[in-house]
Amino acid sequence: MSAAYLGIPLALLAAAAYNVGLIQEKRALARMPALDIRRVPHVIASLLAEPAWLAGFALMLLGLACQTIVLTFEPVSVVQPVLASGIVLVLVLSRLVLRERLGAVELRCVAAMAVAVILLAASTGGNGTGAGHHAVPARMAAVMIPSAAAGLLVAASPLRRRPAGQRIPAAVSFGLGTGLLYGVAALAIKGLSGILVGHHGAATLLAGVVASPYLYVLAGSSAVGMLLYQAGLQSCRAAILVPVSTVTGSVYFLIAGTLLFHEHLPSGPAKLGLRLAAIAVAGLVVITLSRQAPDQAPAETGPETGPVPAAVPGYLTEPGGQ
Repeated sequence: MSAAYLGIPLALLAAAAYNVGLIQEKRALARMPALDIRRVPHVIASLLAEPAWLAGFALMLLGLACQTIVLTFEPVSVVQPVLASGIVLVLVLSRLVLRERLGAVELRCVAAMAVAVILLAASTGGNGTGAGHHAVPARMAAVMIPSAAAGLLVAASPLRRRPAGQRIPAAVSFGLGTGLLYGVAALAIKGLSGILVGHHGAATLLAGVVASPYLYVLAGSSAVGMLLYQAGLQSCRAAILVPVSTVTGSVYFLIAGTLLFHEHLPSGPAKLGLRLAAIAVAGLVVITLSRQAPDQAPAETGPETGPVPAAVPGYLTEPGGQ
């Protein structure tokens, strides 16, 4: 089977591993004391001492590794909508594992995202669909540095006492900020994928990865994003945080990655239409989910919802843990 037809299954595996790990982390965080993100060494030590959290983190790392591999032979416009389909898995596992109920909107989104993945599979192959492997470093820096700074400021804003009258929910702030940070990390992964193509042999590959600035951008943005995401995941409703973070990171990576790496959409009208339709459906799904107001979400009270984690010290949460 050619690499083109392995791309979507591998991207689906990346999305599955990443989001199953996310649910596992959520379960572990619910049993842990409230994280004080201002005490970073203590937070890291607490997370590393929790085997259940480490299991989820390992699955997320597996998902990132699969994402790096698939980006070596599939363009961003194929990979990112498939990765965004992981939101559906989060919703399903939230019902089965976390005992949260799926509403009518969530069920329709599950079906729509399945259609988007089928359309993407049908749009693979043909001319003009190759993956880009190299970008101009100066342009990458000009995009990534301000994006990471903005993501840090937005995601850290719930850690401060907010002015009276400010109505942006903590879950939305965490989601927007971490989405930008994870989008920058995705660009770094895309940069590293070029090293996999340009180097042969374990020694030269390892040397190329270690010498690449993308490795350290990936490590830094992922580490900061992960810490802020854990604080938001513990204290905010996942049904709001996860879609907002995913749609922000997906849109950012899809636009920036396609432009910076000079990738092209399919040249044939049929495959182009399928690809654009799949992207549009996936985008509408994540936007719809991110726009669900707290009072529209399924109720999380009652014995089947499990324990509600405590608020994170240092910021105010909205009524109902939003």
